[in-house]
Amino acid sequence: MKRVVSVGFVLMVAFTPVFAGGQGEAGADDGPLELTFWTSHTPPDSITLAAMVDAYNASQQAVRVEMVQVPGSETDVAQLMTAVRGGTGPDIYMLDRFTVAQRAAAGVLEDLTEVMEAVDPALPDAYIPYAWQETQFQGRTYALPFDTDARVLYYNRRMIAEAGIDPAILDSANGPITLEQAREIARAIDQTDADGNYTQVGFIPYDIQFSQGWHYTWGFNFGGRFADLDAGRVTPTDPGVVAGFEFVRDWAADMDPQRVQTFISTYAPPNTPTQQNAFLTERVAMKVSGDWVLKWLEQFTPDLDYGVTYIPVPTSGAQPSTWAGGWALVVPTGSDHVEEAFDFMRWFAGEPGQRMYTEGTAHLPTYAQLMNDDALFDGDHEFFRASLAFASSRPPLPVGALYWDALTRAFSSVTLQQEDPATVLQQVYDEVQPQLDQFLPLQ
Repeated sequence: MKRVVSVGFVLMVAFTPVFAGGQGEAGADDGPLELTFWTSHTPPDSITLAAMVDAYNASQQAVRVEMVQVPGSETDVAQLMTAVRGGTGPDIYMLDRFTVAQRAAAGVLEDLTEVMEAVDPALPDAYIPYAWQETQFQGRTYALPFDTDARVLYYNRRMIAEAGIDPAILDSANGPITLEQAREIARAIDQTDADGNYTQVGFIPYDIQFSQGWHYTWGFNFGGRFADLDAGRVTPTDPGVVAGFEFVRDWAADMDPQRVQTFISTYAPPNTPTQQNAFLTERVAMKVSGDWVLKWLEQFTPDLDYGVTYIPVPTSGAQPSTWAGGWALVVPTGSDHVEEAFDFMRWFAGEPGQRMYTEGTAHLPTYAQLMNDDALFDGDHEFFRASLAFASSRPPLPVGALYWDALTRAFSSVTLQQEDPATVLQQVYDEVQPQLDQFLPLQ
């Protein structure tokens, strides 16, 4: 579903903390109330998150929040589910925002509507609309939006120049290059050893190990729609989505998927430390990724000669595309301290917390007032802020995580030349739509 997010407005929302401890469970005699906050984020982002927790704890005396890093990912919340069912869940959890509706439908999240309306009924107006929509399920609020982002093409000027190509062709002032131009540049950069194994590559557009070459990236790029919310349907067989899958199938076939897998296993295996990302080590000349990479470059490779530009488009003159994701704060079912947890969430996902996170990690804020603070968007970060004007977002579905995982499996099978795009995307529909039918109507 297409979302257009405008950053060209000024929205002034007063933020007044309501500090926890009003229920008498924390006092001078007993010490502060202890809350636990779980996140699957890892360094370097988790370093900023820890500093934010410390800042919140220092801002008041009634509550002390402890941050705990736990295993997880966009859709992997196994540890949370187990803890909630066992009555040992945390008080606050950081959840990928597009999965909020599915986790709410599963009964894993506390309904925050009443506590929000009691504390600050105007709070929804403080956030970018599409991010707020992702916190809803059946007209109720289950989360507060945290960060957002956008995806662009990063490119290595040195590697491109050494391949005999003027890197100025990629300057964002010239608009997006085409995918065919990107393929020509990439071929000129690709290098192999005596055994035919890649030692450096120009571009692997479908890579999700060290970049953001997801199914949504290319489906949106080809004008695809992933859902029709009014009709209550997922639409993986939309022509634009199919075209995106066909594009990566053809690119993978041209490079030889097995040789690409060998390259990724060699230079970007799972759980590779950030500083060994294949773009930072100059094994890859171009990659699609998000604004957070700006801080990686600043910290680990400050001398790298790189640029950012639009994701290459299918045809000359086509409008550029990107998409915006982000995380949210939720209260897992079973917490005895919903009001206190919500107070922490308001600070963390409000102006003070999101300001710290934007400065520390180069993500974009969802707190609308901060979008107008030019001081937060210096250098290349401004390009990401401007990109939100044409960003899409994943449809907020009560099967969002299920849909993501089904698309990911389909995407992998296509890039490995194991399945036909149209056939496997029909299989995605057949798997996901019956599950979505249980929640109709959506609107």
